[in-house]
Amino acid sequence: MPPPLVLASTSRYRRELLERLRLPFDTLSPAVDEAPEAGEACAATALRLALAKARAGAQARPDAVVIGSDQVAELDGIAIGKPGDHARAVAQLQTMRGRTAVFHTAIAVACMESGFRAAEVASVTVRFRDYSDAEIEHYLRTEQPYDCAGSAKAETLGIALLEAIESDDPTALIGLPLIRTCALLRQAGINPLTPVAAPASGGRR
Repeated sequence: MPPPLVLASTSRYRRELLERLRLPFDTLSPAVDEAPEAGEACAATALRLALAKARAGAQARPDAVVIGSDQVAELDGIAIGKPGDHARAVAQLQTMRGRTAVFHTAIAVACMESGFRAAEVASVTVRFRDYSDAEIEHYLRTEQPYDCAGSAKAETLGIALLEAIESDDPTALIGLPLIRTCALLRQAGINPLTPVAAPASGGRR
């Protein structure tokens, strides 16, 4: 039997993405300080935090294979975080209008029991349209993407703000690069294409 699987995240987007693999898994909230370090590149921040979350989860569940992930949006070398409210979301989308941003999504997988640890970064280039303020307002009032980096919820109406998405791992923009996730899980001993029975304890999907 493969080891248990744990997602070290409270993000509903990552949970919903991992559910696509139809593997039983549990979730936990990693206690990780997500503040960037001085002079740290955006991709490096995402990678460091993904590893920290996976390590924290592995310490809490040493028997399990633990997934940690983090995303940092970047515009002209500057990190763009989650807006948190409507006014900040408007400002973010006005700043990115007609420009190109890069969303760095890191995935880390760790298992304390086996000693396995590996991580990768999937970077997604996103070109934004020259949309109007009215379009911004309609999008934000409809989707309220205040918990999304850069206010860009491309899996729903936010796709209408974009000209193009360039990526080799399409779900990375939503929050979890599933191609890389599958590759790392196979290395850790869990193959999504090998059927397994759900754990008796009722681990969630």
